[in-house]
Amino acid sequence: MNPEEIKRYFESNPPPKEVQLTPWVNITDTQVFLKSCYSTVRNFTGPVDRCPAFWHLRDLYILIKKTAQKAAVEKIKETPFEEIPDETSSQAQRAD
Repeated sequence: MNPEEIKRYFESNPPPKEVQLTPWVNITDTQVFLKSCYSTVRNFTGPVDRCPAFWHLRDLYILIKKTAQKAAVEKIKETPFEEIPDETSSQAQRAD
């Protein structure tokens, strides 16, 4: 995962305005946070994997992806199972 891929992800899936990244890090404006990280990564002269701003950007990306996956799973669990009416009646007829 590189900074450009993360940037494209957040452009198509904007994060909520406020996010608690860790118990001790609360981001109050994710758009300002993202702009700051993108700028710092762009101006970093060393390898990108050694840039602290990239670490923070990656951590936010991972958190948002996990949260989205967890929400999708919970939504599936909350959705009641509906049987197809024709299928149940045809199965009952076959049993007779």
